[in-house]
Amino acid sequence: MRHITSVFAGTIAAVLTSACLFAVPADAAPTTTCAVTSGRDLQRAEPAQVGMDSVKLEAALQFAATRNRLNVQIFRHNCLVGEGLRNHETGNTPWNIWSVTKSVVSMLTGIASDEGKIDITAPIDRYLPPGLGDAAHRSITVENLLTETSGMQVGVLSEGVTAVIPIDPHSAVQALSVQLTNPPGTTFSYSQRNVDLLSYVIELAVGEPLQQFAQRELFDPLGIPRSDYYWASDRSGHTYGYAHLMLPPNDLAKIGLLVANDGRWGADRVLSSDYLRKARTPSKANSCYGYLFWLGAECSESPAFMPADSYFMSGLGLQNVFFLPSLDLTVMWTGPFGNQTAYGPSGILAHAVELPHEFFRRLFAAVTDTQVPVTAPYVEPSLEFDAAKLIDANILLAVFGIGPGAYPGCTVFNCLNQPLAAPFASIPPGCAILACVGNDPRTPGIRPIR
Repeated sequence: MRHITSVFAGTIAAVLTSACLFAVPADAAPTTTCAVTSGRDLQRAEPAQVGMDSVKLEAALQFAATRNRLNVQIFRHNCLVGEGLRNHETGNTPWNIWSVTKSVVSMLTGIASDEGKIDITAPIDRYLPPGLGDAAHRSITVENLLTETSGMQVGVLSEGVTAVIPIDPHSAVQALSVQLTNPPGTTFSYSQRNVDLLSYVIELAVGEPLQQFAQRELFDPLGIPRSDYYWASDRSGHTYGYAHLMLPPNDLAKIGLLVANDGRWGADRVLSSDYLRKARTPSKANSCYGYLFWLGAECSESPAFMPADSYFMSGLGLQNVFFLPSLDLTVMWTGPFGNQTAYGPSGILAHAVELPHEFFRRLFAAVTDTQVPVTAPYVEPSLEFDAAKLIDANILLAVFGIGPGAYPGCTVFNCLNQPLAAPFASIPPGCAILACVGNDPRTPGIRPIR
């Protein structure tokens, strides 16, 4: 069993599976296939039209509703065939997708690479301004950042808390002062600052703000206007790469469908299949991780019985987009945790696989036109979790210019002689940590056409 730990994504658990399979019916009906659309309403189909049992599919959705899944969307052959019980309330409201943001940053890296604006194999020295960062940090490659093998010291709560508050002066500059505990490219370490640095490098490579590039090259083709979402920035105006993209689930579903369609959106190519192939390829340092995508069964919160070709986007609290190519099945869901555990808060973080396990064993029971695994209920393993690994005091103190992790001339008061915005100054009305709500016209969200 491959045992990989990710605090924001959760940890895997030992599970019991059986080798039983559903038989393929001899009289299976022809399958309906849908087209993607940049409009607000995605194409739908009845479960029976895509080889699924409507009663069992509804049972899976009912289960999800009891487990804090605020929005669930199930697609087969591009057709929306299953929706959560609260989708009508939550689908248009921006929700913090947390580390799913990392996968979006990966996609932007791929688009920049496709356009010849960034070389994935190059050291970031090629893109950083002269004199910023030492030689060791500048030797980190773009691919090291994509695979979370930069070698940076990790303290995921310490790295993230100063964005939630928010007081970060310049998260990418702060990343350049984080101690390197391993040579770049050798060891997987799930770092938040790592991806903040990547988003900054993309900006420098493409020659424009990350969100401007993202809007034109990724969101516009999918029909996601700038008014739909809020993407947080630090006090220097640098966009966070590790989290804090607050995006309506109805838009996240489109991003998932783009990936599921191998980077093609209808007749248009948004992201190359070559890049996505690399993104789905395990790195040498971690067989469960590609280019900011989690890969395969038994990885992070992916159950052991998932198809071997499955991969997924993963964020804190079980924000996910699951891709199962062999079943032509895509599942997107959002919500605050919902997994059950006997170990309290530590178990909620450590054993996130419980909820996907119980949901997918129900969902797979609804598939009628191909062989799918049957598995036993989840059995929770003993808890092996060290909360102390979530915190690194040097990373936290560095924000105030204190300690070995501080970048010279960069504190909460001033960073490299550049003016800093006041904390909270750039946050739209109604947006706070988890979501954007309210009727203020400045509050992001999908609103009905009047």
